[in-house]
Amino acid sequence: MTRIDTVRLGGQDGPEIGVQGFGAMGISEFYGATDEAAARDTLDAALEAGVTLIDTADIYGSGANEEFLAPFLAAHRDEVTLATKFAIERRADVPAHRAVRNDPAYIRKAVEGSLRRLGIETIDLYYMHRRDPEVPFAESVGAMAELVREGKVKHLGLSEVTGAELREAHAVHPISALQSEWSLFSRDVERSAVGAAAELGVTFVPYSPLGRGFLTGAFADAGKDLSDGDFRRFQPRFTGENAERNATLLDPVRKIAAAHGATPAQIALAWVQQRASVHGLTVVPIPGTRKRSRLEENAAATRITLTEAELAELEPIAGQVAGDRYPDMRSTSAAREA
Repeated sequence: MTRIDTVRLGGQDGPEIGVQGFGAMGISEFYGATDEAAARDTLDAALEAGVTLIDTADIYGSGANEEFLAPFLAAHRDEVTLATKFAIERRADVPAHRAVRNDPAYIRKAVEGSLRRLGIETIDLYYMHRRDPEVPFAESVGAMAELVREGKVKHLGLSEVTGAELREAHAVHPISALQSEWSLFSRDVERSAVGAAAELGVTFVPYSPLGRGFLTGAFADAGKDLSDGDFRRFQPRFTGENAERNATLLDPVRKIAAAHGATPAQIALAWVQQRASVHGLTVVPIPGTRKRSRLEENAAATRITLTEAELAELEPIAGQVAGDRYPDMRSTSAAREA
């Protein structure tokens, strides 16, 4: 198995982590039923490969994802850099309810809940999952900074913020990581967030670097290819004519994969790594999977180097993608820069 290289989270003073992380969301929700034994084996494979940044959030499975990770953390606490997030409120009595909250009282309640579910004393990296425009940003970041001073959190992160918002937060307390969607299919972060992160020495953590699986080449029609419990059935890029059009954009990815003896997913991951280097940016993508074989495939992508000609061939893809990233884009950084 490929043993990946390491980088420092948020610069020279941060913890050493693998250049690729692991997104745990799909273990508990959104992608259909999970074989938990296989998922635990995949987590073990992650550590074998040097994939040490494990990413979760309190919203995933309404806390079930954090609880699932607790035994793994108990066995491997010194080997893992654990990241979790707050800000999206759910209600058991109204399953469809989603509300974004950044007020200090909510932040404190959220961190205590995550610490309890994870069974740990300190969260290595704590993200604001989404920005609440009703709460002054400096007030929210200040509340997060207080958690660092109390020892409940080691490093702070933000998700789906603009470059201007990242600078504003960084002025209140150093931000170690920015997590937003970034892939061959989604490049709106390059408007401002990527440049700001590079300028400030903030590590960029791309989520959905495989376009929620579309860049693997496995899906052409969500109605035929996805299970009933899979949230992608309702994502604009996976449905109807959008899915058909987007499937045609993968031809150059497949061509380049064949030239490297690789898979389309590996080419997509290699592209993210090299695109970040163009901006002088430290990047740690967090592809998610529930299978050891896919974990090993993803890790091996860190050894692929694309030529300038190949990068140029992939360049037009994002501008041709049909459909938004989400049915409702209001909480994304792209919406605040539109």
